Amino acid sequence: MPKAGLRDTVIFETQSPEATFRLGAAFGAAAQGGEVLALIGPLGAGKTQFVKGLAQGVGVPPENVTSPTFALMQSYAGRLLLTHIDLYRLENPDEICALGLEEEIEDAGLAAIEWADKGECLLPPGSLILRLKPLEGAVRKVEMQATNIMHAAWRDRSLKNAAEEREGFVTKAFK
Repeated sequence: MPKAGLRDTVIFETQSPEATFRLGAAFGAAAQGGEVLALIGPLGAGKTQFVKGLAQGVGVPPENVTSPTFALMQSYAGRLLLTHIDLYRLENPDEICALGLEEEIEDAGLAAIEWADKGECLLPPGSLILRLKPLEGAVRKVEMQATNIMHAAWRDRSLKNAAEEREGFVTKAFK
């Protein structure tokens, strides 16, 4: 992953899949266009649940969102064009870089890339890196690292929105 240009990382937990969804919705609602989200975590960590929330936040019915594991990419028209990329089944970094998905990311109003650690070459300079890790039961550790000022501002707006309905979120640390 790209080294962060900013020193701060926010770490907290979501207590349920619904809380992960609501967090995604807060990020979708706060998106202004041009944001890129790099989602990293194992199977079942909540990446797609978060993207479904993003979709709701930009005005796309979340039930329309599926993980594009075999199609690689889906785009959804809402207030912003949400481009959802899933690199799960790809293994060769050279093949991933040769796909030409950079244009799709650049043209998206909001891009969400699952398994982004497999396709670092696709990430433009400056992204919001979101690491999800399953803990006990439905609890997820969420670590957010902004790599530029725009994404830090988006993260902060989103967390402010999420804090207004704080139910299901526990802040662990700010670095």
